Amino acid sequence: MTDLLIRTAVPADAENVLAFWKEAAEGTSITDDVNGVTRLIARDPDALILAESDGVLVGSVIAGWDGWRASLYRLAVLPARRRQGVASALLEAAERRFAEVGGRRGDAMVLEANERAHRMWTAAGYERQDRWRRWVKSFAQA
Repeated sequence: MTDLLIRTAVPADAENVLAFWKEAAEGTSITDDVNGVTRLIARDPDALILAESDGVLVGSVIAGWDGWRASLYRLAVLPARRRQGVASALLEAAERRFAEVGGRRGDAMVLEANERAHRMWTAAGYERQDRWRRWVKSFAQA
């Protein structure tokens, strides 16, 4: 895909990213607001990676690095641009970032019911680990 620009997000992208996630991502998060996105960018400027084509946001992934773990969230591609290499380009950028900071393994958060995503992650070389479960506790009201 030659017309794809991969770049990190800036605070001015927050509203556009949120609108994009409503169209392209599965599920929602308690942090899906402008403050949550801009706080992510301020805390880790290289974490939110975007894919654009002709100035249009067509994909995103959060490649979070906390110094210990390399975590992947919100891999999303505009429905009309799926199966065109956008997700692969985003994962390549995320994995390159992790390698540069010393990450040893990427962990992806994937919704249990999202079968399409399961197939994509498997094709990208990731393996499901059934022995782990996510445990959550909200600290703020949605």
